[in-house]
Amino acid sequence: MLLHRKDPTAGARHSARGPDGPQTTAVARALAALRIGMGFVFLWAFFDKTFGWGYSTPAENAWADGGSPTEGFLSGVKVGPLESPLNGWAGDAWADWLFMAGLLGIGIALLAGVALRIAAVAGTVMMALMWAAEWPLAKHLSDGSPSMSTNPLVDYHVVYAAVLTVLAFAAAGATWGLGRLWARLPLVVRHPWLR
Repeated sequence: MLLHRKDPTAGARHSARGPDGPQTTAVARALAALRIGMGFVFLWAFFDKTFGWGYSTPAENAWADGGSPTEGFLSGVKVGPLESPLNGWAGDAWADWLFMAGLLGIGIALLAGVALRIAAVAGTVMMALMWAAEWPLAKHLSDGSPSMSTNPLVDYHVVYAAVLTVLAFAAAGATWGLGRLWARLPLVVRHPWLR
């Protein structure tokens, strides 16, 4: 008599069909959790800068009270080839609106699980600009003080951009999100880059 042992990985093999193909349930849920977590990262930054909740933005610098979400960061850029232009953009209304729209749009897209390809491109551009502003390649700032860079190539900006790209390619919005419904919209069917 043959004994049948239950395969402990059997539950992880059930497929969930995303708009771009099958995924195991465990992988789909892990990617959905990662997507939601990343969405909160972007939305938290948006709300903290808008209302000055006192984490990265003091109440007196809240955007809602006339503060600038870009002024502190961009005026503090003291290293790299973009130092001068970024300092010049600090506090400009167009930079504030573009930055805040990016944080809000990326955050909503990630939480809802829609337009992940657009969110990945926008988020990667944002992370690349922030990486360039911090310029982790430099050991010293333009005034000669230490840059405090811990890794010259792969810092959190690079990791965030990679995560956004993986989420978009994996169609991570299909689980715990509106990705499947979004992918069936006629406009998205005609223009798959909107997924």
